[in-house]
Amino acid sequence: MLQLGFVGLGVMGALMAGHLLRAGHSVRVWNRTASKVKPLKKQGAQVAAGLRGLAAECDLIFICVTRAEDVEQVVEEALAAARPGTLFVDHSTIAPSAAKRLGERLNSLGHRLLDAPITGGSVGAQKGALTVFCGGGQDDFERAEPFIKAYSKVARLVGPQGSGQMMKMANQIAVCITVLSMAECLVFARKAGLDLKECIELIGGGAGGSWSLSNYGPRAAARDWSPGFSVANQQKDLVYALEAAREFGVALPGTAMVHQLLASLENEGRGGDASAALFEVIEGLSGGRP
Repeated sequence: MLQLGFVGLGVMGALMAGHLLRAGHSVRVWNRTASKVKPLKKQGAQVAAGLRGLAAECDLIFICVTRAEDVEQVVEEALAAARPGTLFVDHSTIAPSAAKRLGERLNSLGHRLLDAPITGGSVGAQKGALTVFCGGGQDDFERAEPFIKAYSKVARLVGPQGSGQMMKMANQIAVCITVLSMAECLVFARKAGLDLKECIELIGGGAGGSWSLSNYGPRAAARDWSPGFSVANQQKDLVYALEAAREFGVALPGTAMVHQLLASLENEGRGGDASAALFEVIEGLSGGRP
């Protein structure tokens, strides 16, 4: 049995590692905040004392952290003890340029990288129904895919190293625009005296429907900004998307506007709120609550 390592046990990573355990895989885990390993230990995970210890025992290492610098730090420490030919599967969302750079470094040392950012949110992670965009070699994808299946509904190789992150940037561009659409739609409906539940139901089933309206709409109607996909994480991804767009000479006026609107929430110290809180930004621009 191959030994799997999983680093980064936040909202998404802990759920994904749990699916691997329930699928019968041997998983060794590590997290910077040690308390987060306890639930997985109860599920049968082995707990590594550190990254070097984890790397020394694992054939594949899955990573799910926040920023490019976090991924690079994990990989650099793991390399000190990594087995020859270790495959790193990075589920974090980082800049495409950072993924390419990291992939080149690992290739030069005889290791491999599959950049494999995810989408589907915490609900998708709970259900084991994430979509995974993979960038790397065909052999590396085939090596990792049987394990990725434990927590995904779709996992697809979309190109060479860095391509997974490029696809995730395209995804985040689409997502942020639909969040704005949801917010504007529901603020308008509320100001017009419409029932928001009925609005979500009727519009969501037609041409105006979207994942954001169906899933974030009820949260906006209830003013539930409890942690999900946070404003801070959305902003981090939009910075990466806008940087990549500048490299290609692509104009993203809608994405840039959402980035600017979400910045007002960050400035209020609300970076931890769910990104659906964009509803309150639009509401504020519209004169506040009716």
